Amino acid sequence: MTETEEALRTLARNVRAARNRAGLSLDEFGRRAKVSKGALVALEKAQGNPNFATLVRLADTLGVSVSALMEGPAEGRVRVVSADTVMPLWAGEKGSQARLMLTTSGTAPVEVWRWKLEPGEEYPSHPHQAGVVETLSVTAGQMILITDGTEHPVEAGQTATFDGDVPHTYRGAGTDTCHLIMTVHIPPGPA
Repeated sequence: MTETEEALRTLARNVRAARNRAGLSLDEFGRRAKVSKGALVALEKAQGNPNFATLVRLADTLGVSVSALMEGPAEGRVRVVSADTVMPLWAGEKGSQARLMLTTSGTAPVEVWRWKLEPGEEYPSHPHQAGVVETLSVTAGQMILITDGTEHPVEAGQTATFDGDVPHTYRGAGTDTCHLIMTVHIPPGPA
């Protein structure tokens, strides 16, 4: 079995389990996540190929992290992840990328992302569930963070944080590639 097939099976198993834990029918899950029932059926049979935006909507609807939908069983107390072993979940036409490196465990998980934004390329994100907080630390280059229609320049050595429940966009700025580390703080799920 290829790595992609195994990843799709893990995703299918995790989505189905999280949906069942939440007590959602496929119809209700699809309505809340704004994904067709047919796409959800295919996904839960490991036949779908959801894009990054769809994965985020599914995770938000289920109240879990994106990586909770994609990860297999825990591998131990310490986990070291190399960026070159993680496939990008989003790739732009100019070479920009977003890689979900890992998610911490616990009742309020934190996702750790590596982003590369090429000048002028952007990724628009829909609002997340209430309580999600994003933090961006630019390590090289410059970017523009747009939240709720307002532009916020963020340069190398600077960190920005915001509530992710508003429309937001990340855009590469300047003439050099922007590299950043993003954390997404997910509120505790239902007890």
